[in-house]
Amino acid sequence: MEATHNLASAASSTDSKLHFLDYWRIIRLRKAIILTVLFLVVATVTVVTSFLTPMYMSTAGMRVEKDNPDISIFGGMGMPQPQFDAYYFNTEFEVLKSHAILDVVITRLKLNTLYATRLKVPEVTVQQAYEIVSRNVEVKQRKNTSIIEISAYDQDKIVARNVADMVAEVYEDYRSSSRNLRQVRGLTTLSNQLANLELQLTAAQKVVDDFRAQGIGTADLSSETSQMISLWSQTMARLDAAKTQLRTEVAAQEQIVATVQRIKATEPDRLRYFLSSSASLTTPELTALIGNLNQARQRQESQLTQLGPEHPDVRTTKRMLNVINEQIDNEVIGITSSLESKLAGNRKQVEALEKDLADVQSRLAADTAKSAPYIRAKQQLEATQRTRSAMQMEYNQQLINGEMSRESSVLIIDHALPGMKPVKPNKPLFIAAGGVAGLLLGFLLAFFIEYLDTSVKTIDDVEQALGAPVLGVIPQNVGALIKEGPDSPHAEAYRVLRTNILFSRTDPDQRTMTVVSGGAGEGKSTTIFNLATIFAQQGSRVLIVDSDLRRPSLHKILNVANTIGLTNYLLRQMKLEEVVQTTPQAGLDFLPSGKLPSSSVGILNSQQMKEFIEEVRARYDFVFFDSPPIMGVSDASILASEVDMAILVVQYRKYPQQMTLRAKQMVEKIGGPGCLLGVVLNNINISQDSYYYYYSGYYYDYYSKNEDSKPESEKSGKKRKKTESGSTGSDDTEVKSKY
Repeated sequence: MEATHNLASAASSTDSKLHFLDYWRIIRLRKAIILTVLFLVVATVTVVTSFLTPMYMSTAGMRVEKDNPDISIFGGMGMPQPQFDAYYFNTEFEVLKSHAILDVVITRLKLNTLYATRLKVPEVTVQQAYEIVSRNVEVKQRKNTSIIEISAYDQDKIVARNVADMVAEVYEDYRSSSRNLRQVRGLTTLSNQLANLELQLTAAQKVVDDFRAQGIGTADLSSETSQMISLWSQTMARLDAAKTQLRTEVAAQEQIVATVQRIKATEPDRLRYFLSSSASLTTPELTALIGNLNQARQRQESQLTQLGPEHPDVRTTKRMLNVINEQIDNEVIGITSSLESKLAGNRKQVEALEKDLADVQSRLAADTAKSAPYIRAKQQLEATQRTRSAMQMEYNQQLINGEMSRESSVLIIDHALPGMKPVKPNKPLFIAAGGVAGLLLGFLLAFFIEYLDTSVKTIDDVEQALGAPVLGVIPQNVGALIKEGPDSPHAEAYRVLRTNILFSRTDPDQRTMTVVSGGAGEGKSTTIFNLATIFAQQGSRVLIVDSDLRRPSLHKILNVANTIGLTNYLLRQMKLEEVVQTTPQAGLDFLPSGKLPSSSVGILNSQQMKEFIEEVRARYDFVFFDSPPIMGVSDASILASEVDMAILVVQYRKYPQQMTLRAKQMVEKIGGPGCLLGVVLNNINISQDSYYYYYSGYYYDYYSKNEDSKPESEKSGKKRKKTESGSTGSDDTEVKSKY
């Protein structure tokens, strides 16, 4: 189980790694697009920033605190002041950028006139100037301090300095004038309130004096009345508490009595068990009787089982049960009667307490009514005196605070200085941000183009879309192997292709083959020529026929004339021995296409062509036929139907998959399901696409290391041998007539 889990984890890790490699492959293949977009974005940002107006910055710093006096008098003694209030600073930030501050700055510095000159307009209003200044002024708190920094930006360093300093000065004046205005307004309000309190105090004192003149407000009467009121209040509180407690007990008893009556009316036999199960209702007698009843019933059941219903002992037990039941019923009646009697008594006690409480309340009301007017008048007088004293103390404190010297709550500590160099635009930052944005945009564009590209990219694309095996992977920039020699690094790819073809044959007698493609320029001519060369190098007798009669190209690879060839033979103008030519590669013969008369366009679909194929099949081990693209010319379809085998060449990242799929379907439809052996992926850039390194790259590395490890003498001898044999790969390849 653990091994299975490890294998699953390894498979998941591999899938994730391959997924990342797929992304890396796209980036490598589309790096030109990515780098182009990156360059364009960076160049655009560089050009745009070069045209932006440079801005200078000046910063003024000021300490800002709440308006508090230097010395706290009376009520403020010993009261600590808060050290930091985030809401207060946020509010002041908004005040600093408000119209109340910036409009004054604009007016004093005549910024509206300055902006009108810069913008070359007749007039700039204060409102319009405010929009400009508010964007160019920043306010922030210096970290862990009560210092506010005011930063102003402008294309003129002197203007930036003046704006920052002026904002600080206007704010300082604004705070000072606001403080003075609040103080004057507060003193005026306090003075008016004191005058009103003096009038109220005089009126309250007159009322108290009138009561005393009537003899109600003497000190003895007041003291006696206070004692009586206190005594009645205590008595009333005690009676009320007793009444409340008794009412709670009555409510509980009423609930119990109601339950007992309900059980007695509906299930009288269950009443005895209900009473015995409640610890607060049962009695020792009832508990004992219930126990005796249970024992007697058990004894009766035992006797009935052993003796029968008419036995004397059974009858005795039955009489005993009747007696016990009667005693229980009497006890239950006694308990219920006791509950009802107790409830009735408690109700009477509640009524008596309510009566006593009402009597006490009436006496308290009478005593209170006698001295209430005087007490209220005296309390009103004392409250007015206390209010007047507190108001007078506050008024005196504000007067003293106004006269005492106080440190300003706003103090400019750093005046603004002209900026040494522009701070906006930050060209390095803008260019770096543009580089990041360009890189991201390049990646997005590369992946989008890759998404839109429906051409064949990987072996998986071929196998999933076409449902055909991949027989070989041919790298980019492959030339004719007959010129590069048998030790060419590219030859190994064709050796792999040859091996796969031989193993893919369903019949060893299948010896004729054509190579087709969906569109032009996919490399089928080079592929079939190099494949024929490899077969010949392995000792087979091979004939390669240039049967692309409309656009022949194989004669260009061998650098020979195309005046005579296949068409001459099919038109019975010449014999086979006269048109077949030998090549420098031993075992490889070549038959050019020849000139195609306009009257013989369909010559490949003739009996002569079929006879030709049978004849060359008898003379050679393998015969390879070049063909035109299958999508546009019928010759390729004819060849696919006449030869034994066909392979489909697909150019890497060139044509849509649907086109390749259609070519494959045409081959299978004409030549049968077994005719198409597989697909060859051509023109792969292995140096850029690491996906294909595992299919072809190993041989190149191995070959290079092998060559490096050989002695120089062996290498030079090998070169001399190649030169002597004439297989040097020059364009002067000698091709002679075979016969």
